[in-house]
Amino acid sequence: MDHFHYRDGRLACEDIDLGTLAATTGTPTYVYSSATLSLHYRRLAEAFAALRPMICFSVKSCPNLAVLGLLGELGAGMDVVSGGELRRARMAGVPPERIVYAGVGKTDAEIREALGGTGSLNAHPHERRSIGVFNIESEPEFQTIAAISKSMGLSGGSAPVAALRVNPDVDPKTHAYTTTGKKETKFGVDLERARAFFRRFGRDQHLRLTGLHVHIGSPVMEVQPFVEALSKVLGLIDELAGEGYTVDTLDLGGGFGADYTTGASPAAADYAGAIVPLLRDRVEQGLRIIMEPGRTIAANAGVLLTRVLYVKESGAKKFIVCDAGMNTLMRPALYGSFHFIWPADVAPQHVPESRAADPGLPGLESADVVGPLCETGDFLAKDRPLPPVARGDLLAVFSAGAYGMSMASRYNSHPLPAEVLVDGAHARLVRRRETYDDLLAHEVDAESVGL
Repeated sequence: MDHFHYRDGRLACEDIDLGTLAATTGTPTYVYSSATLSLHYRRLAEAFAALRPMICFSVKSCPNLAVLGLLGELGAGMDVVSGGELRRARMAGVPPERIVYAGVGKTDAEIREALGGTGSLNAHPHERRSIGVFNIESEPEFQTIAAISKSMGLSGGSAPVAALRVNPDVDPKTHAYTTTGKKETKFGVDLERARAFFRRFGRDQHLRLTGLHVHIGSPVMEVQPFVEALSKVLGLIDELAGEGYTVDTLDLGGGFGADYTTGASPAAADYAGAIVPLLRDRVEQGLRIIMEPGRTIAANAGVLLTRVLYVKESGAKKFIVCDAGMNTLMRPALYGSFHFIWPADVAPQHVPESRAADPGLPGLESADVVGPLCETGDFLAKDRPLPPVARGDLLAVFSAGAYGMSMASRYNSHPLPAEVLVDGAHARLVRRRETYDDLLAHEVDAESVGL
């Protein structure tokens, strides 16, 4: 389980006992392992080293400033999809040229901010530099960014770089909500439209259209969909070159899987083994490669700690009611996603050897693990074999480092949880738990305005 492991039946993150940590921080709490984050980033960088990629961590997967700062120090860039994520990337100290801005709904103020202008987002003086690349989703978006760039006096060599997002019409065989490479999605343009796009905008002086971006979905647990998508995109690059358009940047997106169950996902080296041969020669000829991994770095670098409030029976069902629910971790309710859940303190016969829906250990009891919300859909697991638990026991929800805290909400007026970053024997609170005062601050302190 990477750097989360049981010692004498007690769960630890690196050298920190999580039962002791939870007694201090309270629950729910997200705990991240610095060693796992670093390990996963380095594995990816080493696997794709032949392509010399700019690896831009997907901020939406885990936006905590301390996590972003750690990855930035390792050399990561950042993939952002909003003005707020842009601010986080810059506050984490990531150089603007290592920031890629994606997303279908960039506002004018966000675009100005990304270009180094002031706008309405209160940019700091040290942020007055343009980001590295805009990933473009549509014709109107291109026109808007180009017009703003022109209004700011940017042209020629000072103009920002754009990478058009293309949909290669490949089925990534993942959840419908996270499939983005088919024609029928709100993201990007199809290949035929991409050709017309370059003919229309490929010579613009205020937004240099010299890149392509492809992201087919997430998590993609097979290598072949990436190969199929890249083959189509490389064919497009060659066609565009034949018409006199230079594509010098290729953003491969993200979407690599993570081991929600042990051994479920290909390793970084497996993905690289199929992708690197397709691109190595082109990189040697000057093609710049960008990657946007998120969950493959962060998912198994985090766990969610939650306390059992009640154990109840209803008909033939057993329910374990916890202080974390769909407001804390949305993925099970939204996607039907699996997260391995296990007590943080267990008897020797119940120490799990791997993450699986049924670890095959003796004395387990089937139960639904549910949250405190007034929603039938508020659950973390259904019909899950677990050791016997009681009120006050601590549970760990594994593989929660990606799209856990980033999707958390205040539904039912529950304050947001705390976040802790562990580095060896040191645990640092990197986001304090919200209070009821925090919940009400924007309402109580709001100023009267004329409507």
